Amino acid sequence: MAKEEGPTVELRQRKKPKSSESQRSAKEEKINDTPIPERTPKHILFQRFAKLFIGCLAAVTSGMMYALYLSAYHERKFWFSNRQELEREITFKGDSAIYYSYYKDMLKAPSFERGVYELTHNNKTVSLKTINAVQQMSLYPELIASVLYQATGSNEVIEPVYFYIGIVFGLQGIYVTALFVTSWLMSGTWLAGILTVAWFIINRVDTTRIEYSIPLRENWALPYFACQVAALTGYLKNNLNTYSERFCYLLMSASTYTFMMMWEYSHYLLFLQAISLFLLDIISVEQSDKVHEVYKIYIFSLFLGYLLQFENPALLVSPLLSLVAALMLTKCLQLNVKKGTCVAKMMKVINFYLVCTLTVTLNVIMKMFVTHKENGHMLKFLEVKFGLNMTNGMSIKETVTLEDGRIGERPEIIYHVIHTILLGSLAMVIEGLKYIWTPYVCMLAAFGVCSPELWMTVFKWLRLRSIHPVLLALFLSMVVPTIIGLNLWKEFFPRLMTELTELQEFYDPDTVELMTWIKRQAPVAAVFAGSPQLMGAIKLCTGWMVTSLPLYNDDDLLKRNENIYQIYSKRSAEDIYKILTSYKANYLIIEDSICNEMGTMSGCRVKDLLDVANGHVVCEEGDKLTYSKYGRFCHEVKINYSPYVNYFTRVYWNRSYFVYKINTVISFQS
Repeated sequence: MAKEEGPTVELRQRKKPKSSESQRSAKEEKINDTPIPERTPKHILFQRFAKLFIGCLAAVTSGMMYALYLSAYHERKFWFSNRQELEREITFKGDSAIYYSYYKDMLKAPSFERGVYELTHNNKTVSLKTINAVQQMSLYPELIASVLYQATGSNEVIEPVYFYIGIVFGLQGIYVTALFVTSWLMSGTWLAGILTVAWFIINRVDTTRIEYSIPLRENWALPYFACQVAALTGYLKNNLNTYSERFCYLLMSASTYTFMMMWEYSHYLLFLQAISLFLLDIISVEQSDKVHEVYKIYIFSLFLGYLLQFENPALLVSPLLSLVAALMLTKCLQLNVKKGTCVAKMMKVINFYLVCTLTVTLNVIMKMFVTHKENGHMLKFLEVKFGLNMTNGMSIKETVTLEDGRIGERPEIIYHVIHTILLGSLAMVIEGLKYIWTPYVCMLAAFGVCSPELWMTVFKWLRLRSIHPVLLALFLSMVVPTIIGLNLWKEFFPRLMTELTELQEFYDPDTVELMTWIKRQAPVAAVFAGSPQLMGAIKLCTGWMVTSLPLYNDDDLLKRNENIYQIYSKRSAEDIYKILTSYKANYLIIEDSICNEMGTMSGCRVKDLLDVANGHVVCEEGDKLTYSKYGRFCHEVKINYSPYVNYFTRVYWNRSYFVYKINTVISFQS
């Protein structure tokens, strides 16, 4: 038995190496049969590197030059460096003054923790009210700026105001760079980026609000949104390698969350973007997985923002969360059916219906169970029909070449077309939001001029055969933007240089005198009442307490603003006195610019709106003022006769402002 076992074992040991050898030889044959990819020639690699280097250099240079231009223009406009601190602070108007005042408060605080606590439990700004200023006014930019100012040692080098506005100007440079990169990714040439930047600067009035008010939340937030759009554009491209895709995903995640933290209305803009991606998902099925990865970023950003924004209920009841939740649910219900069939088309219709129904249902349910206050800026959108399906259910090629002339098969292009149309619809509903839409129009227009693929698609539609379409597309994509750029340079560059050479002087001595009087004559515990815009300036320039603020996302502050504005209505002295004393006001400031406003459009002035609200206007056969036994308070109080002098004593006045002390002891005169 022992002798028989030996050969058996030996035979088994011999069979194993044979099988392994055969497998190894099979693998070697398979490897030999596999074609080895040819290495890219060195001159082509050098061309790609040179193109990438020049494009990146142009993008960064464009952003830096735009930031320097804004800084120089601001200096020339206000003669900023030659002003005293008080005069500089007066240049911050309305809500901008409030934002900068809290930045100053953070710098004065003994520690960062103490400064944050005082802002979140603030009872030194608005009389009879303790507010969480960080949550209510989205003061995260001011918190970050104050930390950077002290941590980088900038307090020894630069003044706080220059550091503050310098960050905003720098962000605008990033904004321009992100638009440059997005246009470059879409068209494949950095000439489109240069053209985008040129159109952005030329249409500066419609592309940004930086000239009117520097610290606005939009000016802090929109650069991050532009970075997110650039990352999303790269992420949606078909021929993207793993490392580039991962980088775009991380950049998109970080910029989405930062954008949401910087601006309280950012989730509405992301809602429009989610709709664009949803429509892209319907048109281009091959990008479904990437689109749903973006949905996950939305979910993560919303809930993390909810936690770090003091459990902000507005994020839970936002339409963005309801839409994304509906999209995720319908994704779980989708069936695997053959593409292009009748069943697949029916499933798209059913999917669209389910998403719309579930979005509305989930939003209603969240509002029923989550305690929240509407901010009055919920936007309603009209249904828009799109006809961008260029594939008719056919599978998209992994790489679309120039010769194909099928620009509609690129998902990032489809996304931008849909997104721009939605932003344009928003700008048509609310004209004041045109600055959000115009930059992307500039970018899309530059892409249209500079993209050889788009020219090739047009030639394919026109069935051009007399001239080689590829060569003509490449030629036009270089010549047309060059001609446009030279014309823009010739027409608008001298105008920009003129803006930088003209020395404008900001002259407002009346406001300076008013602030100086308050700081010297008014008691420290005094409370001032007046228009919300002026109250913001008083809070910044003097630090005194006020009765209202130029903020409209809080019901109580909104009601205060309406009540304080009654000083410009036809109300009795007793009514105005009761309103002011209910907010513990000690001083009242009347502005001649509001009281004697001579607007070109009748009915749009503050006093006209107050007359309508108080029933002092009858809209029949033209606007007619009804009889009121009281004159307009802001006029009557200046005459100094009873009963006005019994309630109010004038203590200061100049050409623009009249300050009255609100009497605590009333003595009626005959």
